[in-house]
Amino acid sequence: MTPLEKIQSMKMPFAELKGVTFTEAGQDRVVAKMLVRPDLCTLRNTIHGGAVMAFADSVGAAATVINLPEDAKGTTTLESKTNFIGGAKEGTTVIATATPVHRGRRTQVWQTRLETEDGKLVAVVTQTQLVL
Repeated sequence: MTPLEKIQSMKMPFAELKGVTFTEAGQDRVVAKMLVRPDLCTLRNTIHGGAVMAFADSVGAAATVINLPEDAKGTTTLESKTNFIGGAKEGTTVIATATPVHRGRRTQVWQTRLETEDGKLVAVVTQTQLVL
């Protein structure tokens, strides 16, 4: 099973609720997209910060899962920091690209860049995942 197939076979109910679609996966990079729907927006039809954070969290967690040691039981987010740079309007597709900062025995750290399809930076999220 490829890393992308592994991610796509995982049950991630909250990612599904947000409409997250994983499009690329390897040990050093995981990419997903999400359409900015009205129910993911705040004022002026702009993506809500919580939706940005939750999207990045799903992608970073999936990246961790495909990099877990053989004896690991899973992962959970230990810490997350978001730098909001710009907005994304309703109807826009946001693309999240997660790359590793650190992959250790007990923790992994991933940085996820969220951009619109035309390359406008929306946010940069750094998260630490605990290896269970």
